[in-house]
Amino acid sequence: MPALLANPFRAPRKGKQIGEGRAVLVIPGLATGDISTLLMRRTLRARGFVPSGWRLGMNHGADLAKLARLEARVAALHSQTGRKVVVIGWSLGGLYARILGQRASEHIASVITVGSPFSGGRRDNAGWRYYELINDHSVDNPPFAEDFSQKPPMPTVAIWSAIDGIVAAHSARGRDDESDLRIEVKAQHFALGTSRRCIEQVIDAIAMADTLG
Repeated sequence: MPALLANPFRAPRKGKQIGEGRAVLVIPGLATGDISTLLMRRTLRARGFVPSGWRLGMNHGADLAKLARLEARVAALHSQTGRKVVVIGWSLGGLYARILGQRASEHIASVITVGSPFSGGRRDNAGWRYYELINDHSVDNPPFAEDFSQKPPMPTVAIWSAIDGIVAAHSARGRDDESDLRIEVKAQHFALGTSRRCIEQVIDAIAMADTLG
């Protein structure tokens, strides 16, 4: 949490330029907003990508209106850059990312989930009670018709941690048929998107996804 709150004051590491001007949409997790992904987006920009936050305030849960706006954003980013968009979702944001991959496949190059509970039982994770407390639907009955566990039809990478502490490892890792590649990192949940080391692994995941396309 301290690293997350310090994001506005942290500088990215420099590294290999692999972005080539490609757009990246980064979706935050439950009860967080774009401030939580600021260091990740700064690092992506430093590597030659054109990153964008989701610009929808706090992510309180599955919301059809927000999903529709994200679909429009992905289409616009594809049109503006002439390149398909990389979509990264951290925690709950990864569920949005996977649904976007299913709904807007013509605009998306790859989907990267980071500590996202897309697989297994929806009550296998520590945050489900809080989710239901702040939403008008249960974790078992989200407003999206699509199945989170179904692999989108483009290169899909699942980043997971055995010491996450909030999302169960099997939920974020998923089965072999639910993603193209599964990458284990050693970090707790709130470090997955704020640790410079983990952000480097997210960027590596984009490069790996490129080889799968």
